[in-house]
Amino acid sequence: MTGIICINKKKDITSFGVVAKVRGVTREKKAGHTGTLDPMATGVLPVMLGGATRFLNFIPDSDKRYTASFRLGQTTDTLDITGEVLSECEVNCTVDEVINALSHFRGVIEQVPPMYSAKSIDGVRLYELARQGKTVERKPCTVEIKRLQLLSYNEKTNEYTVDVLCSKGTYIRSLIDDIGRELGVGAVMTALERTQAMGFTLDDCVTFDELQKMRDSGGDFSSALLEIEKVFSCYKRVNVTAAQAKRFFNGGALDINRIRIKTEPNEICSVYDDKDEFLGLGQNSNGELKVLRVLSKRD
Repeated sequence: MTGIICINKKKDITSFGVVAKVRGVTREKKAGHTGTLDPMATGVLPVMLGGATRFLNFIPDSDKRYTASFRLGQTTDTLDITGEVLSECEVNCTVDEVINALSHFRGVIEQVPPMYSAKSIDGVRLYELARQGKTVERKPCTVEIKRLQLLSYNEKTNEYTVDVLCSKGTYIRSLIDDIGRELGVGAVMTALERTQAMGFTLDDCVTFDELQKMRDSGGDFSSALLEIEKVFSCYKRVNVTAAQAKRFFNGGALDINRIRIKTEPNEICSVYDDKDEFLGLGQNSNGELKVLRVLSKRD
């Protein structure tokens, strides 16, 4: 089985736990996820299967979208409600003040990764250090918040929900913590749902119950399986002849001058054969279209 199954992840399971369950239900040994979601988070988690796992290191950067809820007047060590409470205070903020604070975090911003995160420093995951009670200096990362809009609120409980469209590498918990600091009262994330990742949305997802029903009905997962090439739609498409396709599939580089589509030096391309079947990824290097990865649907 080769392709992608997008899981609508539920709360209280790790991303690795999701992969293990998908592997168990589909009986596919090769599987890997493309972007970690915290255990408390829900939503879109693409899982690559079979020959698609060869492309894990070539997934292009893409925006992600979240629906995030937070509460003002509280902070924790994890920046969400699963952590130990560090501070609490009375909140006198109005919704207009919150909306104004949100406007300060749109565009390109710097944010510090949370200690409770999968980011590594000197080969050690930050959350491993945090669990030992250690705090280390983290360099700010540059991210882009392309959309940050208030969806709903309850001024009596100081709870707010926002829609966030952001670049890869954005920590929503850190964003909410920064919003709380901007308002001077602190804030803690209470819920997080990823609604878009790798170009896939919740509409592309299945639940574990739905996946299990497919297994119980004969093991046909075709209705849930998405084509790997959809992930590479941002790359220039190159169609090659049958002879060129055979050479490319066997790992041979192609003469750039014999390819009809012009490509720039070092440009990565999606390569298709004369029947519009996806072959893999190639890169223009020194006058040749060299193979980065080929897709074997026999895997």
